[in-house]
Amino acid sequence: MLDRDETPAPTVISAPAVVGRPLPLRVAVPLAVAAGLALLVAFPPYGVWPLAPVGVALLAAAAHRRRLRAGAGLGFLTGLAFFAPLLAWTNLHTGYLPWVLLTLLQAGYLALLGTATAWVSPLVDRVRWAWPALTGLLWVGQEALRDRTPFGGFPWGRLAFSQDDSPLLRLAALGGAPLVTFAVALVGGLLVTAVWRGWVTAQHHAPEPTTTASDAVPGADSPLDGPARAGGAAGRRWAPVAVPAVVAVALTAGALLVPVASAGSGADVTVAIVQGNVPRLGLDFNAQRQAVLNNHVDATIELAERVASGQQRRPDLVVWPENSSDIDPLRNPTAGARISQAADTIGAPILVGAVLLGPDAGQVRNAGILWHPGTGADLEQLYTKRHPVPFAEYVPLRDVARMVSKKVDLIRNDFVPGSTPGVVRAGPTVLGDVICFEVAYDEVVRDTVTGGAQLLVVQTNNATFDVAEARQQMAMVRLRAVEHGRPALMASTVGVSGFVAPDGRVSDATGFNTREVVVRQLRLDDGRTLATRLGWWPEVALAALAAAALVGAAVLRRRQRVRPG
Repeated sequence: MLDRDETPAPTVISAPAVVGRPLPLRVAVPLAVAAGLALLVAFPPYGVWPLAPVGVALLAAAAHRRRLRAGAGLGFLTGLAFFAPLLAWTNLHTGYLPWVLLTLLQAGYLALLGTATAWVSPLVDRVRWAWPALTGLLWVGQEALRDRTPFGGFPWGRLAFSQDDSPLLRLAALGGAPLVTFAVALVGGLLVTAVWRGWVTAQHHAPEPTTTASDAVPGADSPLDGPARAGGAAGRRWAPVAVPAVVAVALTAGALLVPVASAGSGADVTVAIVQGNVPRLGLDFNAQRQAVLNNHVDATIELAERVASGQQRRPDLVVWPENSSDIDPLRNPTAGARISQAADTIGAPILVGAVLLGPDAGQVRNAGILWHPGTGADLEQLYTKRHPVPFAEYVPLRDVARMVSKKVDLIRNDFVPGSTPGVVRAGPTVLGDVICFEVAYDEVVRDTVTGGAQLLVVQTNNATFDVAEARQQMAMVRLRAVEHGRPALMASTVGVSGFVAPDGRVSDATGFNTREVVVRQLRLDDGRTLATRLGWWPEVALAALAAAALVGAAVLRRRQRVRPG
């Protein structure tokens, strides 16, 4: 019988005590910063894609088992280290404040991710092999939110867009960008699972530290936990390290087995991209609009001369970039005549990126319009950009925005959005036209394919940015080509322009801030990938599972709040 003094009292145990302790803050903070830098280097122009899952793993390790506020702070540090340099092209001509505000906003979403990572720690400690899947689900959920809020979202920097040279890019054909993001984060989760257990295994051979009752909990492994129980073969000790590491490598390499089209199965078409260039980079490209239009007209006429001399095959279609005619050619006879001159000389329709006035006074539209030789503008084949960029093409909360930057007044007229997908019929060829940043939005691109597009066309103007931004955008085009099994191209005023095969390979990429014309024969495609058929359902399913994981963690935390001794 126990004496009264020996009678155990009820024990109050919080969730963190049950699952062990997190990494020391002096370790977690550098890990969070390193996570952001690793993510950055994974993206173009660096393109070291294996560092994307490494960045995911570092943030997962830093935020694991932390209090929620600490998890948010660590996620925010990762976001700053990642987004500040990634989005540096936004401050080239607008000043530092808009760039800083955009960086802070985007870093806030990674703060939410850090909070969620800390929140699900009890689930991870209960079922360690769930850590990779939970990591992937939380990243998809974070991106689903960031891609849509506020003002329609800003999907730049999605994990999927870092994988343009990775085997994981092929997964886009099965589930689009959300599935690629999930796979990258899943590999990161496997890495953190392996490394965390590796730290623990190393600690098994360290001198035994003094433990407390709250620390000596079975399964509470961390770099600070007590030693393992004696016994067990070395192979068994290292299995928790080797298995997830091997699975991470196998998953990445196994993606090469996913079938993707290397070429279309339809008719052949010869397409020319005209990159006319601008007199000078910067926000005042609008003041140069006549010169920009002349550049594209003259480059097209020069192409026609090479065709006439037999040096070049005559194109079936010519694509000009966004803002190639910032003078409304439907209202300005001189601009219309110059475009007609180019179309008549080359003898092929031209998809012109134009700024059109209206439909009401004080409104403008960012449009792609088909211009035929002989007959001119085809008003039936006109696409108006559906997703104008806030604070660049229209200004919400203008009075507030003016306090941030006086440059918002350069946007005197707000661009109005279109209402129909960019399906443009150029004779026997059906184009899927998206303009500039729209390539980052899943549904905008998919709507053109389900509408019958055989060739994806991205018209863009990078004259206010730099080559890093242009290469990041080209990475998105590569993913879209694989996602929908379509040949694609990007036509830019200043570069980078080029063609993309359905398997993501880039051909005839141009230089930046140069005047170039590239011509290529493409094979069209009418088929639909699994990703095209499924649409947004993979993202919905993964985001729903992420929400279920958060609820499950809440239930487990509640149960662990108080336990009888």
